[in-house]
Amino acid sequence: MSSTFLYGANVQANGIRQHYLRYGGEASATRQPLVLIPGITSPAVTWGFVAERLGRHFDTYVLDVRGRGLSSSGPELAYDTDTCADDVSAFIAALGLERVILAGHSMGARFALRALSRGARDIDKLVLIDPPVSGPGRREYPSKLPWYVDSIRDCLRGADLETMRRYCPTWSEDQLRLRAEWLHTCYEPAIVQAFEEFHSVDIHQDLPGVTVPTLLICAGKGGVIEDQDRAEIRDLLPSIRITTAPRAGHMIPWDDYEGFFAAFEDFLGTEL
Repeated sequence: MSSTFLYGANVQANGIRQHYLRYGGEASATRQPLVLIPGITSPAVTWGFVAERLGRHFDTYVLDVRGRGLSSSGPELAYDTDTCADDVSAFIAALGLERVILAGHSMGARFALRALSRGARDIDKLVLIDPPVSGPGRREYPSKLPWYVDSIRDCLRGADLETMRRYCPTWSEDQLRLRAEWLHTCYEPAIVQAFEEFHSVDIHQDLPGVTVPTLLICAGKGGVIEDQDRAEIRDLLPSIRITTAPRAGHMIPWDDYEGFFAAFEDFLGTEL
C-alpha cells in the first residue's frame, strides 16, 4: 500500500458489518471526506490504486458493498437497490462524516444516487461514474450476466491469471492477480440481483430531486451511456456537469488511468 493508505476497518451500520479501506495519510482528518462505492463485482481492495491517488487530496473511504469483499454476506441478507443505498447512508452516519463527496462507479453510482433520493445526509457533491442507464422499457445494459457469474465460479474453484485474462484481456497482471484473489468474495445471488435490477429499477426518477453539485463521468467506449442518454439526463438534471474519458471502456481507471482523473476536471476543487 502507498503512504496514503491508513487502514481497513469494519463498522456496524444498517444492521450489517460494513468493511471499508481508508486512505489519506497523516493529514486525512483535516481533509474533506470522499466515500467511493465500487461496482457490481469490485471489492474495495480492487479500487486501491484509485483511492491511493484520491487519498492525496481527500479523506478517502472505499466501501465493500454487502455481499462483496469483507462486508456481511449470505442468504439471510437483502441485496436490493434500496437496501444497498441505505447501507451507504448508514455508513456515512455511523462514521459521523460531514460534507461528503459521494462517488460511485457503475452499480455503485446507482446506489449513491438512490441514497441521495432516500435522504442521505451530509452530502456535499455527487460523482456518478458510468452508471448503467438501463431500466424498464429501456435498452439493455451491454454486459451480460454470464460474464460475471462464470468468472466468480472460476475464482471459487481457483483461477489463474490466464483464466482471468479471458474475461479482462486488456488488464495488467497486477490487476488480474488482484481480481483472481478477491472475486470469490462476491456472493453470486447478490450479483445476480444487482444485475437484474439494472433492468428492473429505473434510476432516472432520482435525478430531478438532486440538489447538490453533480458530475457524470462517461466512458467513451463500451456503450453504457450514449448521446441520447446524456441528453435525457441533462433534461432531468439541468445543473449536472457531464464529462467523458474518451479512450476508456466502462472500467475507466483500468483502461485509462490518467484519463479517468482528467475527467474530474475542476469539479472537486483540486487537480487530481
